[in-house]
Amino acid sequence: MNDLAQTETSSSLVHPIESQSTEQRNYAQKLKHAFAKTMADEAIKIESTLTLNDINEHKSIVPHLIVAAREFADLLEDSSDILHLFNGIGRFCQGQTQYAAAATFYEECRDRIEKRLGDRHPAVATSLNNLATLYRSQGRYAEAEPLFKQALLLTQELLGDRHPDVAGSLNNLALLYYSQGRYAEAEPLYQQALLLTQELLGDRHPNVATSLNNLALLYYSQGRYAEAEPLYQQALLLKQELLGDRHPDVATSLNNLALLYNSQGRYAEAEQLYKQALLLRQELLGDRHPSVATSLNNLALLYESQGRYAEAEPLYKQALLLRQELLGDRHPSVATSINNLALLYESQGRYAEA
Repeated sequence: MNDLAQTETSSSLVHPIESQSTEQRNYAQKLKHAFAKTMADEAIKIESTLTLNDINEHKSIVPHLIVAAREFADLLEDSSDILHLFNGIGRFCQGQTQYAAAATFYEECRDRIEKRLGDRHPAVATSLNNLATLYRSQGRYAEAEPLFKQALLLTQELLGDRHPDVAGSLNNLALLYYSQGRYAEAEPLYQQALLLTQELLGDRHPNVATSLNNLALLYYSQGRYAEAEPLYQQALLLKQELLGDRHPDVATSLNNLALLYNSQGRYAEAEQLYKQALLLRQELLGDRHPSVATSLNNLALLYESQGRYAEAEPLYKQALLLRQELLGDRHPSVATSINNLALLYESQGRYAEA
């Protein structure tokens, strides 16, 4: 009896402990889920274009985002939260030219979304688009193109032809073609994207300003200056109105309008805009950013056009070194910088250096 009583007593003592342990495990799971959800909400706040202030604001939380993504993402019921979590980390890495790290998170995001939802879901299209955008920024055009095309077709199939995401996909594929000099293929896509964005979002939307800018850049590259200028000016005014004067996208518009003026020989107007763009980029993005290298290169190009070789050379060199450091030696922008410096030397009869 004593043995039986001890057994019964032992059983009655263990059972509450097991119940408490289950409650603790459930509570721990709820905490992990809440943490992952909170981090997904934080990740949405990370923009695709990061200023120094943005980086300082987000850098302390990014390690926690990574823990949430790697450890607890499977606890999130809403797949869009997984998308936000991984893409936020990817944008943060990409914004600092940490392209290998960004690719890792974009690829993992794609794989997780496809595993959960299959390969025919809008979230999959978003993942494909983000990964393709990264590849394009690295000059990996052959890898980017099939992903952009998949994203576009999938978005059209799932959301219909008249959706803002379709306009975004059209724009991104056009930008890839533009980067490759495939202007005839890029133009109708840019035009479709602009019309669709205006129809769906109205004339006063940042995406409209982006489409105007991109179409203007295409016209500029073809020497169609009269068509490019009003689009550039509309884009600049719209960005200033919607985003304020101190925004990276405003610097981009200033730079692009300056490119046009430079090509038309309107050097005084171009120089003022180039300098504004450079100073704004340095202030917002820091001295070590690909956009700063672009501004340095373009200002040097202006000086070279005016025969101001002594002023152009150090800027070309700075742009080249910065691009090599940030983008790697095999990036198309590095080749552009090397070519520009060689042409400068050739213009001065310094053939051995060219």
